[in-house]
Amino acid sequence: MVAQPKKPKQGNTVVTARTSSRGSAKFLNRELMMLAFNRRVLAQAENTSVPVLERLKFLSIVSSNMDEFFEIRVAGLKEQMKLGSSTRSADGRTPKEAFRQIVTAAHAIVETQYTLLNDDILPSLATEGIRFIRRAQWTLQQQAWVKDYFFREMMPVLTPIGLDPSHPFPRVFNKSLNFAVELSGRDAFGRDSQRAIVQAPRVLPRVIKLPQEVTDGENDFIFLSSILHAHVGELFSGMEVLGCYQFRVTRNSDLFVDEEEVKNLRLALQGELPQRHLGDTVRLEVSDNCSEDMVQFLLTQFDLTEADLYRVNGPVNLVRLMNVADQVSRPELKFRPFVPGLPKVLHKVAKGKDVFDALKKQDILLHHPYESFTPVIEFIQQAAKDSAVVAIKQTVYRTGTDSIIMEALIDAAKRGKEVTVVVELMARFDEEANLNWAAKLEEVGAHVVYGVVGHKTHAKMALIVRRELADEESTKHVLRRYVHLGTGNYHPRTARLYTDFGLLTANEAICADVNEVFTQLTGLGRATKLSQVWQSPFTLHAGVMSAIEQEIKFAVPSKPVRAGSKPVAAKTGGRIIAKLNSLVEPMVIEALYRASQAGVKIDLIVRGVCALRPGVKGLSENIRVRSVVGRFLEHTRVMYFGNGGDPLVMLSSADWMERNFFRRIELCFPVKDRKLKRRVIDEGLTAYLQDNVEAWEMNGDGAYQLLRPKSVRTRNAAQENLLLLLADTEAQQRD
Repeated sequence: MVAQPKKPKQGNTVVTARTSSRGSAKFLNRELMMLAFNRRVLAQAENTSVPVLERLKFLSIVSSNMDEFFEIRVAGLKEQMKLGSSTRSADGRTPKEAFRQIVTAAHAIVETQYTLLNDDILPSLATEGIRFIRRAQWTLQQQAWVKDYFFREMMPVLTPIGLDPSHPFPRVFNKSLNFAVELSGRDAFGRDSQRAIVQAPRVLPRVIKLPQEVTDGENDFIFLSSILHAHVGELFSGMEVLGCYQFRVTRNSDLFVDEEEVKNLRLALQGELPQRHLGDTVRLEVSDNCSEDMVQFLLTQFDLTEADLYRVNGPVNLVRLMNVADQVSRPELKFRPFVPGLPKVLHKVAKGKDVFDALKKQDILLHHPYESFTPVIEFIQQAAKDSAVVAIKQTVYRTGTDSIIMEALIDAAKRGKEVTVVVELMARFDEEANLNWAAKLEEVGAHVVYGVVGHKTHAKMALIVRRELADEESTKHVLRRYVHLGTGNYHPRTARLYTDFGLLTANEAICADVNEVFTQLTGLGRATKLSQVWQSPFTLHAGVMSAIEQEIKFAVPSKPVRAGSKPVAAKTGGRIIAKLNSLVEPMVIEALYRASQAGVKIDLIVRGVCALRPGVKGLSENIRVRSVVGRFLEHTRVMYFGNGGDPLVMLSSADWMERNFFRRIELCFPVKDRKLKRRVIDEGLTAYLQDNVEAWEMNGDGAYQLLRPKSVRTRNAAQENLLLLLADTEAQQRD
């Protein structure tokens, strides 16, 4: 069983997402809990023990998260409000009630962001010689350089649009940088339009590093907006510029494809993608010096209200600050670099041994990013080149625009192997990249399918079929299968940033299950029962519910046994631990409540949204919920069920959400090897239950409190400890 962690001290920082007094007593609001997660990420930017360039990155990550939150979640609520829906969500709120509280929480986060940027992070960077120079601070030499840059790099690609009856308000793309200009005077045609719009082309960088010859610092930057503000008058010759204000709109970016009516999903998606940039507006961001007249004009143009307006003291898009750290060579101001480690068994493979030979003897577990993702890449690359390999099958959800794995699959197809790739075209914000890869794969003869209409293929699986000798002394050949299953995507870059588990195995039962899932995805026919793997939308939800109910049975006293002269109830005890990104599915939450009431001890490590209320008397006294937010994005999905002393440990691509259980193709697979099972428990669960540095504990009202160690000696940070345990420290020392 997993040891119960000692309870550490709690810090003073509290992040709240309380339930409505009218809401359900059992559930917390999903959108408010998403904002609570973003507030925890923002706390990383506030944390002065984090290197300052990393704090700037965390600030940018919050903005990126908030963008998606408005594009999808707020957009969805506004659609419901537009349709007049008064349907209450599980937490008891109507769309209007939820929206009002979201607006308050979102404005508070944005205000904190910009206060932190201006009062803390930018001054801290300036102390380190990394400066963002304002217009009023430009030297004469810098002014001359900026003027030259404007005429050379910006003026040729800028198109000012005066607003009059023949020039209506332009179409403003989602999240693009724009400038609203107030003018006075008449132009060459005698027009006296008082307003104009200047759209900043996306080809222009938003943050520009000043060259050494015009500054005495190595890391001095200026904003594109500052350059345009300084020279916007050049775009309106003979007219007086009264004001120039940054603005940015966020639009509904959830693609709509009627999957019941569409005949060709790929063609339908290609037609829909361009419209993403022009969906309904849901948010307007403006610089805080924007005149009230211009604000009201913009709100009217975008059909928005004051609730949708966000005035900001600084750049309207903080996401663009993400890359500043890459332009600054100051390693001491960043997280210490590390070299991902390799399991011992793979050191032999690196010295020339075959990975397939290694897998015949034992399963291999990889814990990213602490351990390298390279073995997964090499698994596919070796299969592509290996003459004994006859077929490769793989799912693709997110791979990025530049993917070594996708290139290996293309190479395999060129070599004449049977390559089947299940490409998920509806992977949000990766649709275009996936369309491009699908086209390239088809060009070389690979079989490309797009999964099942109405169900996203979110499972992470790769299957290699190899023709081999039956044994070392045999001349007979047989077909053997090898599988990789993971909790994360086949994306080498995110494998350095996200925590995930990957399992390489030749276990015949698991390989047979994976093969059956591929058959379902590419062909037609009824789903057959899998022996080892839980699969959504068929058995995953039922598997989780059954495992919870089993723990309830273990927690309920069995038949009395005698101790001396008195009967004593025997109790084996129930235990559940789950590490997830999100927990919102009502039936699972209700089952967990029942388990708690039966005496099952439950620990939930939920990075993001958790709609369950822990520690509520009579409901969930035996449930604890924590969230760990640190250097790496926690992405592993791990399930532990005590199972009466014979623990069941499962890894999964799925969170405990309705979409994952019922509207996606997901896999949840067991870790069968005893040593690897122990590793998953120790590294994926116990380490996080003992964290008292980056862990936030949640109470029954949805408030989170950051935990603090009692002393330096009791300090316990899961991510730091796992780096020390698994990363290649010898390579780091050599570097």
